[in-house]
Amino acid sequence: MGSRHTPDFAELIVRVSNALRNEDLPFMLIGGQAVLLHGQPRLTEDIDITLGVSPEMLPSVLNACQEADLEILPEDPAVFVGETYVLPAMDPPSSIRLDFIFSDLPYERQAIERAVMVELTDVPIPFASAEDLILHKLFSGRPRDIEDVQGVIRIRGETLDWDYIELWAGKFSAVAGREHILDQLKNIRLAAGF
Repeated sequence: MGSRHTPDFAELIVRVSNALRNEDLPFMLIGGQAVLLHGQPRLTEDIDITLGVSPEMLPSVLNACQEADLEILPEDPAVFVGETYVLPAMDPPSSIRLDFIFSDLPYERQAIERAVMVELTDVPIPFASAEDLILHKLFSGRPRDIEDVQGVIRIRGETLDWDYIELWAGKFSAVAGREHILDQLKNIRLAAGF
């Protein structure tokens, strides 16, 4: 499977992935980087990484960031992560931002296990599967996310595990404020002819 990642992004992804592995942290790339893999090319200026751990593992994540030469953006990372479940960081030479997203929910752990391994500069990197990328994007629900879902379905629709997507979309629809997800998925799928 080919990759459309620029050299700066590829080098940084490999560096960060190696550091996370050295700390035994389960992870996968999501967001724009995964869209480049599964969907239509688009400009993305950051890297989103889901970690299959709770915020209690922040010290290990900070160790990985230090090993990867990243700058931590919040003044008090423990307070920020405790409130948001996100640790924002930046790669100073390239100014590329990275968001480490903490989640130890069963769904996230399963999604990480289902990740697609893609070689960047001969290093296997786990990217969210197309199905899990769709689910993450539906849950976020911003207009850009919905466009990404439409693009992934147009390109990968015939090969997607629709039973898996509909199962989790149904479960996500039980979350307050996300009741529309299953209907939204059905409408997007119908419009795309799948």
